[in-house]
Amino acid sequence: MANVATRVSWSGREGEAEGRGETTPLLNGTSGQLSPSSSSSQFGRLSNVDLGDHENTETEAPRSLPSEIPHNNKLLSLKYESLDYDNCENQLFLEEEKRINHTAFRTVEIQRWFICAMIGILTGLVACFIDIMVETLAGLKYKLVKGNIDKFTESGRLSFSLLLWATVNAGFVMAGSLIVAFLEPVAAGSGIPQIKCYLNGVKIPHVVRLKVRSLGCLSGPSALCFQEGPMIHSGAVIAAGVSQGRSTSLKRDFRVSSAPRTTRSGWDLAEEASLGGGRAPGSGVLFSLEEGASFWNQFLTWRIFFASMISTFTLNSILSVYKGNPLDLSSPGLINFGRFDSEKMGYTFQEIPIFIFIGVLGGILGAMFNALNYWLTMFRIRYIHRPCLQVIEAVLVGAVTAAIAFVLIYSSTDCQPLQDNSMAYPLQLFCPDGQYNSMAAAFFNTPEKSVVRLFHDPPGTYDPMTLGLFTLVYFFLACWTYGLTVSAGVFIPSLLIGAAWGRLFGISLSYTLHGFIRADPGKYALMGAAAQLGGIVRMTLSLTVIMMEATGNVTYGFPIMLVLMTAKIVGDFFAEGLYDMHIQLQSVPFLHWEAPVTSHSFTATQVMSTPVTCLRQSEKVGTVVDILSDTASNHNGFPVVESSPGSEQAMGLRGLILRSQLIVLLKHKVFVERASLSLRQRRLKLKDFRDAYPRFPPIQSIHVSQDERECMVDLTEFMNPSPYSVPQEASLPRVFKLFRALGLRHLVVVDNQNQVVGLVTRKDLARYRLGKKGIEEMLLAKT
Repeated sequence: MANVATRVSWSGREGEAEGRGETTPLLNGTSGQLSPSSSSSQFGRLSNVDLGDHENTETEAPRSLPSEIPHNNKLLSLKYESLDYDNCENQLFLEEEKRINHTAFRTVEIQRWFICAMIGILTGLVACFIDIMVETLAGLKYKLVKGNIDKFTESGRLSFSLLLWATVNAGFVMAGSLIVAFLEPVAAGSGIPQIKCYLNGVKIPHVVRLKVRSLGCLSGPSALCFQEGPMIHSGAVIAAGVSQGRSTSLKRDFRVSSAPRTTRSGWDLAEEASLGGGRAPGSGVLFSLEEGASFWNQFLTWRIFFASMISTFTLNSILSVYKGNPLDLSSPGLINFGRFDSEKMGYTFQEIPIFIFIGVLGGILGAMFNALNYWLTMFRIRYIHRPCLQVIEAVLVGAVTAAIAFVLIYSSTDCQPLQDNSMAYPLQLFCPDGQYNSMAAAFFNTPEKSVVRLFHDPPGTYDPMTLGLFTLVYFFLACWTYGLTVSAGVFIPSLLIGAAWGRLFGISLSYTLHGFIRADPGKYALMGAAAQLGGIVRMTLSLTVIMMEATGNVTYGFPIMLVLMTAKIVGDFFAEGLYDMHIQLQSVPFLHWEAPVTSHSFTATQVMSTPVTCLRQSEKVGTVVDILSDTASNHNGFPVVESSPGSEQAMGLRGLILRSQLIVLLKHKVFVERASLSLRQRRLKLKDFRDAYPRFPPIQSIHVSQDERECMVDLTEFMNPSPYSVPQEASLPRVFKLFRALGLRHLVVVDNQNQVVGLVTRKDLARYRLGKKGIEEMLLAKT
């Protein structure tokens, strides 16, 4: 038997809950009732079957927020629902499939490849626009502040320079934070956790809306973050919109393709574009496979590679024109850390233990970063949940970052000779003529250019004290920054932290092991950068390829792999990766690759939701309207059963029909009586259901008269006659594998007589996880 540490049954039915008196804290500061499940299926009874719907999540009325929101990491939110990935093989679907000939099929395939090309082009254009915008705004900021510092250095009024820097920083942050906090809160952060959830089959409200990332670049020149994560999110937004050929934000239907509009098509194409901008095709495919995708196939691999290739070509073409070389397409992309000379900076067998040790340090520091950010995010969820407070915090971080950087630069005495105009914005401050402040070289620049300098500056460029102070301060500032209400990621800041302590490590080795190994600081800065980022996000394969592509060198492939693997193993021992941790903090019902170990003793009867609201094959319109209008529980799937007229006893399972399908039937008034009276009525086609996707009208907008309530609706033609089902004795791992591998939204549980006894949804499976004391059952909470 499995060891059940926390066993809390639930069904969400208020009557039973009051009898038991069990409560759980909810995310909105109230308390909800918990109760055990029964095991029966009824007509007209509602159960916990995948709560929430498209229209309800879009039009939810604003609520007053309490000063503190109770929250813990053992909750699952009821506001998230699953996406429909499985095809509904009803009669309409089969009739349409029979009409498709070979020519029509090839036409659809060509259109899909054309859509992939469009996604690649648009993603490349957006990535290029964001990169140029961030570079331009950052250049204006640094030129303005540098001119002010040079002006007031001799007069001793540098306090005005400090005030200017802090004001400019805070201004950029405020502009980006106001947009995110008051217009699209889902655009906060890197967006990678939300895209992972979407590709896992969870509907995150507004996550692929056009306006989510439209103005996210405003905070880029000021925060300690880079736009790499938001670029990935932007690619997914573009793909989801182009695949459907319409935009709800622009309220336009462009009709770019006759291919079916389904969640599956948008899902696959979102994976295709998630890594298009800024990287070569190889790393884009590997990142989607390792970090983003929950479902994979060979055709998807080709399309992701093709979209990434087109995106890279578009990006290089635009950048070549922008940089004045229209015919030069050799741009290495947005992430370019300069080429390492492998002949001068090789490595030997003696350095392998050193690389392993660097990986251990990266794993420990990464786990520490994630742990600090975890508690900081918990504090934000509980106390900084109002938009105005979120904006104030973001502005405060921008101002504090500038103030701390200025104080460190002002107090630093590390002066280095200026050579060949290699620095874009050198600050002399109190250094002699012809020299620059070394601390300013790290702080007074964009994070990517600072990484390049740490990789390639010659030995002796940085004092160990400068690198130590910079690493310590930047570590805590980056930890504080990630999770703010701005569109910014953690990719480049993590590399910068690791490059700083890696170079410091290399300098220390040169002092202690002089003559034994070639301890070039730039080489160990590269290893430290890989170790730090790997310890935070726990990527291995894709990050190895990204680092090799960004440095243009495959010589360090093995050391980078060794460092990343060690960092992942050590980091996983202490804490989860940053993206998985934030998914858990958002209480998303995310399904991992496998069910919890030692869970074979749990059966479908224990896991399923019950009782289930079932519909007859021929059902009264009034009954359907009442079920869909019930505000206590919004079901999205209803098993269709065979039953005798006037009998409340369900017979065998005959199919499954979705809420969206029922709404379309009611909207078009597909009633049996209207057909029998020979009323002129166009026969519904599958296109009618697809045109209503993805925002089906709410049931409240559909008018049904009293006479129409007495009519009957025949569901046989529209239901899925072969839904996936499992016997009630099936084990949890078997149910989990079937549900996740097929991308299901509903899995019907039947008994030996094929009668419906329950329904398994995503939340039923996601609430079981392996804890320190065995299998734990998480609680459900409203948000």
